[in-house]
Amino acid sequence: MKNRRNVKEDLITMEDPWRVFRIMSEFVDGFDMLSRIGNAVTIFGSARLKESHKMYKLAEKTSYLLGREGYSIITGGGPGIMEAANKGAKEAGAESVGLNIELPFEQVPNKYITLLLDFHYFFCRKFMFLKYAKAFVIFPGGFGTLDELFESITLIQTKRMPRFPVILVGKEYWQGMMDWVHKTILAHHCVGQEDLDIFQIVETPEEVLKVIKDFYAKEKRKTNGKKS
Repeated sequence: MKNRRNVKEDLITMEDPWRVFRIMSEFVDGFDMLSRIGNAVTIFGSARLKESHKMYKLAEKTSYLLGREGYSIITGGGPGIMEAANKGAKEAGAESVGLNIELPFEQVPNKYITLLLDFHYFFCRKFMFLKYAKAFVIFPGGFGTLDELFESITLIQTKRMPRFPVILVGKEYWQGMMDWVHKTILAHHCVGQEDLDIFQIVETPEEVLKVIKDFYAKEKRKTNGKKS
């Protein structure tokens, strides 16, 4: 006779095949909604930084400048840096996208979102951050922000996705990590020097915009050169 634990494990195993349909629905909804937003920039950062924090204000201005240049803005849909970025996008008249996630503690979507999608699975949500982004702009954040940073540079490093700008904002916050990357990871030959060129650190919203514009101007010249 099975005990309660075995019965519970059997029920979980039986549910697994049905999860495929929920996963499919999240991908289908994401493709359907986000394929309409045009060129977009995904902005990451801590949910814990308040409106009075300087990085909140920088994220808002960065998003505003990108929105004025015609970019839609994608965030995780929550408070903090995500709210700031959605706010800047909305002020610029750009599409302000929030990809919200179901958490044990409820994450309420911020009020500046103009296009909201809810996700149960982190991996579906993370794919959507990447799929429609022309650049990643990463403000100070915690484990989630670091996860999104390192996944993106790993995919670029391994050529699983085309290269695009990955921009860290705030030298004071990120420099310690960069020092460790150089002194430890690079020194032990666990990455190559060229891998460190995948991302860069800037200080201002204007620099963020310049990095993105310069990157795509260079890509355009390459394309035109191949055609001639």
